[in-house]
Amino acid sequence: QVRLEESGGGSVQAGGSLRLSCVASKFTFDWGCMGWVRQGPGKEREAVASTNKYGNFAVADSGRGRFTISQDNAANTLYLQMNNLKPEDTAMYYCAADPRFSGGNCYPRSDFLHRGQGTQVTVSS
Repeated sequence: QVRLEESGGGSVQAGGSLRLSCVASKFTFDWGCMGWVRQGPGKEREAVASTNKYGNFAVADSGRGRFTISQDNAANTLYLQMNNLKPEDTAMYYCAADPRFSGGNCYPRSDFLHRGQGTQVTVSS
């Protein structure tokens, strides 16, 4: 019943753009708090962005001004538009969701309970 399937990763040069997508089961999407996390080589998991079912979007400092999170409620799909990518954005990006988080607890965080398989983003200089 928990389904999170990411797509859209790839290899780009610095300054390029990618759009990640995450198709979720309705069961998962209706939890209300979803987001993106990433883990780069040799790094700890890092919060990227979050959204709740009311469309309150938030982006972590690392991506603010460059990343945009959005959702299509009818399609149970979450997006992450990433512009002006930098080599330090290189990481595996995971779509994430957690039924424990709502309201003030739904913000960019690294400890979502459920994550998808991930999609690799590689940015070369």
